[in-house]
Amino acid sequence: MSGIEAMAIRTERLELVPVRVEDAEEMARVLGDPALHTYIGGAPESVEQLRSRYERWCAGSPDPMVTWLNWVIRLRSDGRLAGTVQATIGPDGDDVVAEVAWVVGTPWQGQGIATEAAGALVEWLAEQPVHEIVAHIHPDHAASAAVAAAAGLTPTDRWQDGERRWRRSIGR
Repeated sequence: MSGIEAMAIRTERLELVPVRVEDAEEMARVLGDPALHTYIGGAPESVEQLRSRYERWCAGSPDPMVTWLNWVIRLRSDGRLAGTVQATIGPDGDDVVAEVAWVVGTPWQGQGIATEAAGALVEWLAEQPVHEIVAHIHPDHAASAAVAAAAGLTPTDRWQDGERRWRRSIGR
């Protein structure tokens, strides 16, 4: 639908690289802390489960009106993976909306990595043919709310599955 494809996005400390199935083994370690699921639910996935998920992501959305874009966060200093960012792009009435999400492994939290990665993703999306960028954030997840605010999203009065919708309008 959107014609947008994931491409590498570089920041001062990070490189957002389109996810590959081969990333599953390292990412299983990065995302292995059960505490990461406090606000999003579920439990850490095994290498096999992540490999299956990444295969689906790489194959693309089965809905031709929706585009899945997924990146791993690679530290430029040592090449290690530290988390993921993603955008799901699809129609919302006459507009095209990108819904974003991010997760950074526990050892890398508190270093501004989520803020840098999400900010770079949002800025890249603002250059694409989208009208709005949104994220859904648990009301008790102050760190994620701070990341969203730093990326230029603002909270709205809309809720979905117990999470507040944050948004940034892209003037087009």
